Amino acid sequence: MVESTLESSQAVEQEIESAIQQLQELEQLEKKLKDIYLISGLGADERVFQLLKFKGYQPVHIRWLEPERGEPIEQYAKRLTAQISSSRPIIVGLSFGGIIAVEIAKQLEVEKVIVISSAKNRGEIPPYFKMLRWFPIQRVFPFKSLLWMSYWLAYWFFSLETIAERQLLKAILLDTNARFIKWATHKVVTWKNETIPENLHHIHGLSDRIFSIRFVKPHFTVEKGGHFMIMNRAEQISTLLEQIIG
Repeated sequence: MVESTLESSQAVEQEIESAIQQLQELEQLEKKLKDIYLISGLGADERVFQLLKFKGYQPVHIRWLEPERGEPIEQYAKRLTAQISSSRPIIVGLSFGGIIAVEIAKQLEVEKVIVISSAKNRGEIPPYFKMLRWFPIQRVFPFKSLLWMSYWLAYWFFSLETIAERQLLKAILLDTNARFIKWATHKVVTWKNETIPENLHHIHGLSDRIFSIRFVKPHFTVEKGGHFMIMNRAEQISTLLEQIIG
């Protein structure tokens, strides 16, 4: 019986040692993974990337900063580069984050910049956005409050398909800084960029109601993909990202 107890104790010790070894190997693997930098969209955060798969890469979420008064978008993008520690990084930008990713790629040497549901230059900003240059209602009205009162309209614009997606978007809007929304919206409608980085790749949904496919020229398209396709078409986008990153 003593021998049986001893053998049982040794088996437990071996299991513990094996588990520790597996954890150490996992930690070493994570350290070896190359960073891939993610920039969320206007009023969004890292939750929108939660369903994507990045095989062989460690996602690093770039956090939005409070914009300074009258700050140009180029200067704002430069401040965000302090969060990038890799040389020649791979950057993925969603919606407004794609515009910021382009601005970062103009200031840093990047391996790849991938924009999703976004625009690459001023020519791809839809005309209905440009109208806000002359009638800047986004700077006068409580824009965030209007969104709260018109969730159903936001659901339509983002092409949401499930209750879970609606709940996520609502939570993101509630958590977003209203001042940041006004600032970022104004930067989109007044964006003057004409430079497209050579190593840029553009993924866009054919049913995007915010950045309509009529005005953009993407390299990859997603059938029935709306502006929220990063969530409800995550598998397709993950496949495209893997193809692009190689």
